[in-house]
Amino acid sequence: MNANSRVSYWPAAVAGAVLIAGYGGFAQAQAWPAKPVRVVVAFAPGGLADGITRLVGQKLGDRLGQPVVVENRGGAGGNIGARQVVGAAPDGYTLLAHTAASAINVSLYKNPGFDFLNDLAPIANTGSTPGLFAVNSSNPATSLPDLIRRAKEKGNLSFSTAGVGTSSHLAAEYLFNTLAGIKATHVPYQGGAPAITAVVGNQVELISGSMPPVAVFVKQGSLKALAVSSLKRVEALPNVPTVSESGYADFEERSWVGFFAPAKTPAVIVNRLNTEINQIVLLPDVKERLATQGMEPQAGNAAEFAAYVKKEVNMWAKIVKTVGITVN
Repeated sequence: MNANSRVSYWPAAVAGAVLIAGYGGFAQAQAWPAKPVRVVVAFAPGGLADGITRLVGQKLGDRLGQPVVVENRGGAGGNIGARQVVGAAPDGYTLLAHTAASAINVSLYKNPGFDFLNDLAPIANTGSTPGLFAVNSSNPATSLPDLIRRAKEKGNLSFSTAGVGTSSHLAAEYLFNTLAGIKATHVPYQGGAPAITAVVGNQVELISGSMPPVAVFVKQGSLKALAVSSLKRVEALPNVPTVSESGYADFEERSWVGFFAPAKTPAVIVNRLNTEINQIVLLPDVKERLATQGMEPQAGNAAEFAAYVKKEVNMWAKIVKTVGITVN
């Protein structure tokens, strides 16, 4: 072999190796899914993330032709479940369902145990929903201003949330401690269901939670809704005023439920999941179910969701700094 042939041979060999490797990854993605897909919900059963994940997961399994198994791994504001997915193989068989808390935790936790923006690949956002502030139906407060007045008189207000670092947690801290100037004590739980149960059982005064699970108990009569955290009233609870109407102009907090995969998951798998989830949340029956709970579908491609997540990280960083909360 002469020098010229050696020069031409090596680029060809390298190109061939790259082609083979690329084809191998493509073939693997084409064969996906060949077994059940596991979705880790970063919170306990019964809350917003759990309900939406199970709704989407059932239909996703039908479309993929493989079961979608939902597992709850609550704790540490969703970090426990997230860490489990970060450590999983990037093969499309282990996914994460998380909320706005994922963006909050970047600033809230000094050492979450992983790099949220680099260790996870955003797939799709199922939708967003406002928060709801509600008390036990026997609570004498008739409105948010009345609740705050009573809290100032007695010197304290306790509120429950689905966990430290959730958007509902930060929203309540900002509303009560910063804007209203009252002493509000946070009582965190590992999910929305136990946080709601604590208020239904009169163990905690107020629930600051995502609207869908809280609204169920409002409609049942166990809880009394005082305010919703959207800028406009919601169709599901038209008689409930907004926080802005209640004296705190432009106050808004919305949570969302998104799907993520371990970083380096093949793009073709991420895009397939994105397409399927987008189509699911726009199905008439799913849209209707989401709308009755005040949730708006948020269809978009994976890159758009990634940009949205980064925007959320920056926004919540400012609020975390304002309320002055950090977790070791």
